[in-house]
Amino acid sequence: MNNKIEDLRDHLFATLEDLRDKEKPMDIARAKAIANVAAAIVNSAKVENEYMKLTGAKGTGFIPEKAIDYKPGTPRLIKEHDTRG
Repeated sequence: MNNKIEDLRDHLFATLEDLRDKEKPMDIARAKAIANVAAAIVNSAKVENEYMKLTGAKGTGFIPEKAIDYKPGTPRLIKEHDTRG
């Protein structure tokens, strides 16, 4: 399995769409399980981010290298067509 943070985001939005489906809504227990797993993955990404800050690593596979090219303290969104790196 080679999932990235973008994949997690896609799965979470798909879950939200399934929950909102009036014809066939997702089971609440299943949605809660998805949310719990997503929270664990996000917490893991926070640890990876700290690791990259401490070691100077450029990406981890889950967090792509292009996400690291920023000035600390300056929030920004990363788009697929970003040509800066």
